[in-house]
Amino acid sequence: MSSEKNRRTANLLGICIRAGKTVKGFDSAVEAAKNGSAVSILTASDASDKTVKEVEFYCGKFNVKHLRTELSKSDIGKLCGKETAVIAVTDKGFTDGFEKIISDGSQ
Repeated sequence: MSSEKNRRTANLLGICIRAGKTVKGFDSAVEAAKNGSAVSILTASDASDKTVKEVEFYCGKFNVKHLRTELSKSDIGKLCGKETAVIAVTDKGFTDGFEKIISDGSQ
């Protein structure tokens, strides 16, 4: 696990949250995917297998990207004030940034 990758992901997520381009929580993220506002859905590293499986199902159904981060639920909670394993991103630019960071340096 790369702490540099975590730092970059956390920094981008913080900017994304302040810009108002996120939807927090599983139900809200799925709703954003359904109504077409979500571009991607991020899941925490410690999200349950059931949660990840359901996110992957909805992402496939509504043609939304699923990105697994190395951030924990508490890391995400520190950034957005609510501990959650699922966060939807509603901006393509931010999604591209997360994709670049997450795929960067994969060993």
